[in-house]
Amino acid sequence: MLAGLESAEMPADAIEVGRIADAWGIKGWFKVLPYSADPEALFSSKRWFLLPTEKGAKTFEGCVRLVIKEAKEHSDSVVASAQDVPDRTAAEALRGARIFVPRASFPTAAADEYYWVDLLGLDVVNRQDEPLGTVRELLSTGPQTVLVLEYLEEGKPKERMIPFVSAYVDDVDLSARRIRVDWQTDY
Repeated sequence: MLAGLESAEMPADAIEVGRIADAWGIKGWFKVLPYSADPEALFSSKRWFLLPTEKGAKTFEGCVRLVIKEAKEHSDSVVASAQDVPDRTAAEALRGARIFVPRASFPTAAADEYYWVDLLGLDVVNRQDEPLGTVRELLSTGPQTVLVLEYLEEGKPKERMIPFVSAYVDDVDLSARRIRVDWQTDY
């Protein structure tokens, strides 16, 4: 275990939001590669939970908690400093660590805005209430996001893609875990 880092239990609502790429400077700062183009979840949470990299050298085991002093955007990444990471050597020991934050600490989404993680697993139906599949993942194609649905046809897994834009998406009901779209089963 790295000196000063506290073992912690991963929160039940933890979401993986990035990983530590490397040390940044000599004062314990580290560079973070966020998984989102908008890393607000990293800025809104002052408690990050780390798991060691799945491959390569492991400098700590289990889940540890970092108390973040400061996190800010820098170029195409984020740089941060933490309470128990005093110097470059300590920051280098975190290289590759996976960063999780509690979902409850995400900023509140604006009306008609959704976090991708909240859409995963939702059932998608069309205006005729015909099931189209379950959201397996989302793809960013540049100008728009695309829902990637998984469904079975004659017992075989299939995939369907629907642009996540207002022209096709009528309603997202997170509490009912359903998205209603203007899309047909034969598209």
